[in-house]
Amino acid sequence: MRELFDEVAANGALDPQEAVRQTSRAPQRKRFYASAGFVEAEGGFAIVLDGKPVHTPARQPLVVPSRDIAQAIADEWNAQDEAIDPMTMPLTRLANSVIAGVVGRVEAVAADIAKYFESDLLFYRAAHPEALVAREGEHWDPVLFWATEALGARFMLAEGIMHVRQPETAVAAATLALPDDPWAIAALHVVTTVTGSALLALALSRGARTADEVWAAAHVDEDWNIAQWGADAEVMARRAARSRDFRAAAFVLAAGDAPQAD
Repeated sequence: MRELFDEVAANGALDPQEAVRQTSRAPQRKRFYASAGFVEAEGGFAIVLDGKPVHTPARQPLVVPSRDIAQAIADEWNAQDEAIDPMTMPLTRLANSVIAGVVGRVEAVAADIAKYFESDLLFYRAAHPEALVAREGEHWDPVLFWATEALGARFMLAEGIMHVRQPETAVAAATLALPDDPWAIAALHVVTTVTGSALLALALSRGARTADEVWAAAHVDEDWNIAQWGADAEVMARRAARSRDFRAAAFVLAAGDAPQAD
């Protein structure tokens, strides 16, 4: 299975959009196993195909920290038809990325997420029309209020796309709230890159917002445009691919020991 995931696990492995582009270029391989499952192993649960352990593209055992994640990954493998399509296996791709690129590099991944606290999606608001302004406020303001109250991170807002410098104290407080577990930080990275908002990702991980609420908040502007002008098939296909990665990351966060909302 190594060649199926080699490109995805290479550069930009945690970027779901890049993963989609890379995977679409990778040749598909015929299904060669009867069933997938998992067994207890050192460090958690090992994914197996017909009883034989699966390895990542870097030839490391595919071992995950929880039974729920292991079962979900096994389900991905069991759901494959005659050909194996990595596009339909977001949890497997995320697991490969964690094992190969995040374990031992948590601080670097957290620093990449923290950059979004300087220019988060939620900071930049439409000036008009009034209905869109109101919709952004409805979805985004509660997250900013939560960040202020729960994290002590008070951010500045702006109209349009003109960059606004955020208070160092707010950025530091939000950064301090990032987890140090490689699986959690990897899932947060995926949610952040998909939504364009580290604050939405953090609110999801802390239980302050549900996955559906975060997805809706991340697509306020896009949904508004779709309502006005209709949906483009290519845009919707990319959105569906992002949704798969987002849901996989949200599942990992829910399966972990993420603390509840403050």
